[in-house]
Amino acid sequence: MDGTPSGTNVVDGQLIDAADMIAALTAAQFVFEDGATQAFAADGRTTYVERGVPSSGEWSVAGDGTFVSCWPPTYRATYTVRRIVENGVPVGVSFTDTRSGRRYDGRYQSAAS
Repeated sequence: MDGTPSGTNVVDGQLIDAADMIAALTAAQFVFEDGATQAFAADGRTTYVERGVPSSGEWSVAGDGTFVSCWPPTYRATYTVRRIVENGVPVGVSFTDTRSGRRYDGRYQSAAS
């Protein structure tokens, strides 16, 4: 098993609700289109690595089901999180900034990657 979630009741673009957010985000490390990676821990810590330089932040799920990202000392953003599904298999999630509408697609990194 490579750590990516499985299941047949998910569809591409499906909003990830608060109850499923932890499982979706901690299933595996994410790889983004620019090659950056991000890992989420169930305790609310996250590490983002861009061009080999790591930065540490925090994340949580707000009462309305949005994803909250905090990077000390002052950065805070909220995102809606949707599933990326191919051939019935979850392969990642998309994060859409609730203010700008900018979308970031993260794909689960397999153990072989």
